[in-house]
Amino acid sequence: MSSPPTLEQSTDPAAACPVDPSRDERKSGRLAAQRVAFDPAAQVITRFSLARDLLRNSVAKQAGASPDQVDTGNPEHVPVFYLDGEMHRRKRSTIARLFTPTAVTTRYRAIMERVTDALLARLRSAGAAQLDALSLELAVAVAAEIVGLTDSDRRSMAARIGATLTFGHLSRWHRLARHVQPLIFRYHMLKFYYRDVRPAIESRRRARREDLISQLLDEGYSNKAIMIECMTYAVAVMVTTREFIVMAAWHLLERDALRARFLAADEAGQLAILDEILRLEPVASVLQRRAAEEMTIGSDTISAGSLLAVDIRSVNTDESVTGPCPHVLDPDRAKRMKAASGYLSFGYGSHRCPGSQVAMHETRVFLDRLLRVPGIRLEHAPKIGWSDMLMSYELRGAMIACDRG
Repeated sequence: MSSPPTLEQSTDPAAACPVDPSRDERKSGRLAAQRVAFDPAAQVITRFSLARDLLRNSVAKQAGASPDQVDTGNPEHVPVFYLDGEMHRRKRSTIARLFTPTAVTTRYRAIMERVTDALLARLRSAGAAQLDALSLELAVAVAAEIVGLTDSDRRSMAARIGATLTFGHLSRWHRLARHVQPLIFRYHMLKFYYRDVRPAIESRRRARREDLISQLLDEGYSNKAIMIECMTYAVAVMVTTREFIVMAAWHLLERDALRARFLAADEAGQLAILDEILRLEPVASVLQRRAAEEMTIGSDTISAGSLLAVDIRSVNTDESVTGPCPHVLDPDRAKRMKAASGYLSFGYGSHRCPGSQVAMHETRVFLDRLLRVPGIRLEHAPKIGWSDMLMSYELRGAMIACDRG
């Protein structure tokens, strides 16, 4: 199959690479090269500057995620991730207070620390644990506080969400019998609704709190619309954060020098290391936009209706912004190149992930404490799977062990 068309490939000459130019430290790179797929009709953008221009262009609308796909019973009650234009701006402004730096560093950090301490106490008591299970439980706990899913058992809810959103690791029987997958999904989704979402709604009908569900009730959302919001946050926040925590831990547990540097660094230094890992290992690989009218990107004129796809992995390794050795993990890269943290791993422009700071801080808090556990080690590396639905990697089965105590 021929490669999809690309827009304006970079012609910047590569600077000298101080290590083997073929060196590639991406753990998900090989699988992504096999599984990342683009719509045959899409023009694929691999250059950082063009991708950034596209993602901040108001003429470029989201493709593959539109309000028509979500039946909430009210077109005004569609999750922000599906919206564009003025509706998106209004919706985004209403949830902005949930993701302010103050909320992250005060209210949410306390939850991150408390849940992390409980998880690591359980790890030390048992002597071993599955890392993706711990990271999901943390991600669910933090996101649940933001959303308002705090009226059920956190650990059980994490298991329900994990079962509902299992995309890439289906058994062989399920792969052969995909017609049963929607039934399985619906079963777990109903369990999530009746055991987690509905109790939270009923609790907030009695007394509002500082969370998303309370806000949605104030705006007249139905239970169905609130459930759709909860599922959207489960995919966009909980699952993606789980994958990144496991990926970052994998890098740090296998590289003694990098781990030592992480533990010796202050908060900014630790976030810089995580930003570089995220640059190399973005959880999402593709962002799609459609031109609502004729537009210009770089030197290219894009006709109305054209489909464009941002290849995040290529964009994040564009040497015009990364400098030499783009596939090598270099914590000093962003500072040296004066590049934005994470490059485009969280998107860009009006649709940049609103929870990016939450995800990075909870990852930092968890890994800083995990790596200080006496005797902590990676017993078994995770198996890498792939979600075609989310176009992202999935890491399962990573076993960590430590000294019991």
